[in-house]
Amino acid sequence: MLNNMKKEIKNKIACERGMKVFVGISGGVDSSVTSALLKEQDYDVTGVFIKVWQPDFVECQWKQDRLDAMRVCASLDIPFLDLDLEKEYKQGVFDYMIDEYKRGRTPNPDVMCNKKIKFGGFLKFALENGADYIATGHYVRLNNRLDTGCPSCNSLGHPVSKWELLAGVDKEKDQSYFLWTLTQEQLKHCLFPIGEFQKSKVRKLAKKFDLVNAQKKDSQGLCFVGKVDMKEFLERFLPHKQGNVLNIDGEKIGEHDGVHYYTLGQRHGFRITEKGIEDEAYYIVSKDLEKNTLTVSIKKDGVLKIKENFDRKKIAIGDINWISGEEPDLNKKYQARIRYRQELQNCVLEKEDNQFFVNFEKEQKTATSGQSIVVYDGDICLGGGVIK
Repeated sequence: MLNNMKKEIKNKIACERGMKVFVGISGGVDSSVTSALLKEQDYDVTGVFIKVWQPDFVECQWKQDRLDAMRVCASLDIPFLDLDLEKEYKQGVFDYMIDEYKRGRTPNPDVMCNKKIKFGGFLKFALENGADYIATGHYVRLNNRLDTGCPSCNSLGHPVSKWELLAGVDKEKDQSYFLWTLTQEQLKHCLFPIGEFQKSKVRKLAKKFDLVNAQKKDSQGLCFVGKVDMKEFLERFLPHKQGNVLNIDGEKIGEHDGVHYYTLGQRHGFRITEKGIEDEAYYIVSKDLEKNTLTVSIKKDGVLKIKENFDRKKIAIGDINWISGEEPDLNKKYQARIRYRQELQNCVLEKEDNQFFVNFEKEQKTATSGQSIVVYDGDICLGGGVIK
């Protein structure tokens, strides 16, 4: 009996046949397979194409994506809707990104896009129009923490437990890093059907469902804006401000076009005029917005040579969100990452005067303000914060 109950919770199907789901359908394979799987499971599925703002100089791709989304919906015989979130995207994602770069910080527009658009404006639209759930093609999973109760009921004997956000089965595609801002109120209205699969399996499912975009390549680049060179993109909005490139001894060895164009760990885009004997690649290890200088270093035996004051183990974070709504155990060891696809790093959490710190076992030499630090307990994404 207990095993049957757990199975019902995991699949979120037994109590939910016919429940209304709005799928954020982008025209890509992942969201299309998501729609097909949910229809196969007897949900009442509607595909919703989200139109977001794009600068006029970026190559227009959204019309083709919308057409692909419409064709998928037609082949699955499900309704298709348009949702215009251009204003929300411009203000909540693009303006945020440019402002962060102006301040010399490194933003994460994909995190903000999920927060403001997919699980903000889209979720609000879906619930206001009668949907019980939204679904997306993210490679993540959901789990009921207590393994009891029915997620679609709240009657006596069916307690609603808290939802955990788990990393996707396909570790190369796992997107939990971008969803650390989600809350219990949002997750209880979410479905992530493909998080249980490898990408190769999703491709096979696309063929099985005879989807018109089964062979379509995955999208690349900046959230919905597309594949663009970031420096060329930023030059449209932030003026050049020539400055000096320094080595770790503070000596000028080159020039750059403005601190706001660069991120820590970057090895391209600046000019080295004083070459060393070995002519090795230089990596940015520090930025000074006030002096408009970049400090660079070389790698020795695969490790960046930097001075002590550049090393970072204990990192303060703000704008914190814990997905469970509860603060993690400060006496427990966790893992965290400071960028997408970085190998998880061992850490502990500390709290001093209401300030949270992530204390890593190893130095995070490229950690920079504005980046997201996302904390994990094994496969469970606990939440995270923004580096101060």
